[in-house]
Amino acid sequence: MKNFSAKSALLAAALAGSVSLSAVPVMAQDDTIKVGILHSLSGTMAISETTLKDTMLFLIEQQNAKGGVMGKMLEPVVVDIASDWPLAAELARQLIEVDEVDAVFGCWTSVCRKSVLPVFEELNSLLFYPVQYEGEESQRNVFYTGASPNQQAIPAVDYLMNEEGVERWVLAGTDYVYPQTTNKILEQYLLDQGVAAEDIMINYTPFGHSDWQTIVSDIVAFGSEGKKTAVVSTINGDANVPFYRELGNQGVAAEDIPVVAFSVGEEELSGFDTTPLVGHLAAWNYFMSVDTPENEQFIADWQEFIGSEDRVTNDPMEAHLIGFNLWVKAVEAAGTTDADAVIDAIVGLETPNLTGGMATMLPNHHITKPVLIGEIQDDGQFFVVWETEDLVPGDAWSDFLPESAMLEADWTAPINCGNYNTETESCGSAM
Repeated sequence: MKNFSAKSALLAAALAGSVSLSAVPVMAQDDTIKVGILHSLSGTMAISETTLKDTMLFLIEQQNAKGGVMGKMLEPVVVDIASDWPLAAELARQLIEVDEVDAVFGCWTSVCRKSVLPVFEELNSLLFYPVQYEGEESQRNVFYTGASPNQQAIPAVDYLMNEEGVERWVLAGTDYVYPQTTNKILEQYLLDQGVAAEDIMINYTPFGHSDWQTIVSDIVAFGSEGKKTAVVSTINGDANVPFYRELGNQGVAAEDIPVVAFSVGEEELSGFDTTPLVGHLAAWNYFMSVDTPENEQFIADWQEFIGSEDRVTNDPMEAHLIGFNLWVKAVEAAGTTDADAVIDAIVGLETPNLTGGMATMLPNHHITKPVLIGEIQDDGQFFVVWETEDLVPGDAWSDFLPESAMLEADWTAPINCGNYNTETESCGSAM
């Protein structure tokens, strides 16, 4: 009974927040189009997700200044999922059934996305998911505007192998589905590239892990056997702060054992001294340091909205920008916010990204992206050391796992399937 009461109190607080955080005056339902914002504003993931809530409020304010969508103002409805994945599912249902939002932008971790996915499927609503993930999924009601493994993890490993001469690999991640599945893909990819099993070390830690001394010591020992070693990090949330601090404490320099991170960007680095981390890497599809007119304008508008020239931008913010603009275009093309009509209208639509190219929504509900490797600078920004020549289409199913290599996703007629088996020419029963 005690756990139920605590849970009920948390849910009640979150629901109350959904009212107090709305950024526009209350209007009659028919006068606005409601947009749900489903992010962690407290708990271990708040370090990353609070900015994404602010980003959505920024984008909605900008769109309203242009006249809204179909002549109606957009009304944000914000909830705090508090880094609690069952709560995220409850609040997703509340946004759709009670608040009657027309689309939801949210989640960071894959366990959050997996938790809410059945709700969106059951209620036939729309989720725009803005963060890199492990792939091995394509759902009709979800649009994956972050990177799939072939748009981040695989190119990062190729860079380390080909440009840095890495031979030994530490796959370090938070203990949940995204790091586990990504590392399963990376382990198989490394083995396929001829890396010996004994040259691959895999380590998982809980969310919010803080005591990194032993693990970093193990990494140092693993890298002291005469082969160039790198850490591929899928560590998420505020655990990154003590992890990087311990790297500095133990003198792990980038030239000795480089770390390439998939979940650390400008926002996470803004929280601590980056001097000891100079030279370590991150793989994303956007960096604040990208020099384009589109990015310059985005940064200026963002900092004006947030009221600070010190606030940074990052990759998931760009993913929300892309997803939001594609949703607006799809609603206007369909002439309605109806989920089925938007799903039909959105495939093939394009919108500018911030690196100078165009993001296209593909039939598998992923988008096209450039891939960039950035090196941490002492000001907390990234210097781009490598990037793909062309945009990379997001792949829902990995080519490197035997169980999924034959699967494709295509949510257009006549296939209309998230896991179409190209060998049996049939739609599978599980995602």
